[in-house]
Amino acid sequence: MALEKKVEQLISLNLDIRKIGEPLFDSPIRLSEDNDDSIFVPDNEKVLSVIDTSIIEELNKQGQPVPAFEKAGPRKKLYFKPGKAVSAVITCGGLCPGLNSVIRAIVMMNYYRYEKQITYGARFGYAGLVKEIGHEIELLTVDDVSPIHTQGGTILGSSRGNQDPIKMVDRLQELGINILYTVGGDGTQKGAMAIIKEIEKRNLDIAVIGIPKTIDNDINFIDKSFGVETAFSEACESIHSGHTEAEAAYNGIGLVKLMGRESGFVAANAVLATGEANFCLIPELEFELDGDKGLLKQLENRLLRKNHAVIVVAEGAGQKYVTNPEKPEFDASGNHKLGDIGLFLKDQVTRYFKERNIPIALRYIDPSYNIRSCAPTPNDSIFCFQLAQMAVHAGMSGRTNMVVGYINGQFTHLPMEVATSKRKKIDLKSQLWQSVLEATGQPISFKS
Repeated sequence: MALEKKVEQLISLNLDIRKIGEPLFDSPIRLSEDNDDSIFVPDNEKVLSVIDTSIIEELNKQGQPVPAFEKAGPRKKLYFKPGKAVSAVITCGGLCPGLNSVIRAIVMMNYYRYEKQITYGARFGYAGLVKEIGHEIELLTVDDVSPIHTQGGTILGSSRGNQDPIKMVDRLQELGINILYTVGGDGTQKGAMAIIKEIEKRNLDIAVIGIPKTIDNDINFIDKSFGVETAFSEACESIHSGHTEAEAAYNGIGLVKLMGRESGFVAANAVLATGEANFCLIPELEFELDGDKGLLKQLENRLLRKNHAVIVVAEGAGQKYVTNPEKPEFDASGNHKLGDIGLFLKDQVTRYFKERNIPIALRYIDPSYNIRSCAPTPNDSIFCFQLAQMAVHAGMSGRTNMVVGYINGQFTHLPMEVATSKRKKIDLKSQLWQSVLEATGQPISFKS
C-alpha cells in the first residue's frame, strides 16, 4: 500500500528538539508528599504520528521507523533555576478566542509552579520588543491576569509584520529575559526563528517557545489549535440565523461567509455541527459557477425542490474569481490578500436568478470579527491552559526553537521548522469531508 503524504513528509523531516544545554536543576513540581516522580515525562518519551496499524505495518516492511514527536510535559531536571528565570510573552497576528487564557496560564504557571517567577508582557506583538518604537513592556502579576480568561481579544494587543531581530534580541538582553513565548501563527513562528538565529549568533542562553495560534486550524502536523472550537461554535449561530431567514422566505437563500484563508476547517465543522447548510465551499475545493454542474445551477435545482437553501463559504474559497494571480498582493504578515468571495457570490447569485426571472430573498451574513473577538468556550479555555502549561514546562527544561502541539490525543513538541513547513488542509478524500458531503447533500464536484 502507498503511504499517506503526511507520513512520507514526516519520514524526511528531522523531528528532534533543540536544547540550550544540560539541565541541572531539580523541578519543584510535586503531586504528593512522598516525592513521587510519575508526574515527570522521560526525555526519550515519544508520541507516534500515526496510529493506523496498516500504515505502521507498511513502514515496518519498508524498514522505516514510525515517525514520532517528543512528548510534552514536566521534566525532572530543568535548565533554568526555578524562581530565577525571567519570561516574556507576546501575542501576534489577528485576534483569536483564547489569547488571554494563554497569557493568564503562562503567568500562573511561572508564579505558582515555578516559584514566583517573573513574567513580562510585550505590547503589540514583535513591535513591543523594539525599544525605539516605544511600546511598553508590562510586568504581569497574578492579580493582573486573574480575570482575563473570560474576555476576548488580548490584553497585550497584537500586530502584524516583521521587526529587526537584532533590535528584538537587544531588548531581550536588556530585560534579562531567559524564555520568550511567542503566541501566533505561521508568520509569528517564522519571526521567532529569526530571533533564535540572532540569539545563537550571540551564544545567549535564551529559549524561544511557540504556542501556535490559528483560527483556521492550519498548522502542520497539529490536530487542533486553540480557538478553533470556539470559532466554529460561534459560527453555528450565524448558520442558524441564515437558515431561519432562508426558511422564512419563498426561495430564501442564506449566504454565510466564515474564516478560512487556505483551509476550510471552521466552515466544515460548523456545517457538520448545524446540519442546516446545503452547500459548503472551502479553499481546498475548486468550483465552477456556470454550467449544468456549476454552483449556480445546483443552487437553482435546490430551490426548485425545497424553496430555500443555505450556503457556507470560507473566505479563501474561489479566489480565482476575485483576485488576479498575475498581480498578487500581500499583507504585513506576508499572506496573500484575499478578494471578498462572499460579496462576489452574493452579486453572482442575485444576477443569475434575476436573468432567469426567478424571485429570491438573499440574506448575507459575515460574522468574522464577532467570532475572532469573542471569549473562548469552556473546553477551549481548558485547552489554552494545557498548551501554555506544556510550553512553560518546555521552556524551563531548556528546550527552544519548538512549538507545543496536540497529536493523537497527546501534547507534543514540534520543531518550528516542521510546524511552518506547509499549511495543513482538508483532504477531500478524508472522513471529515465525506461527512460534510453527507450532511449537506451537495455533489462531489461543481465542475462541468
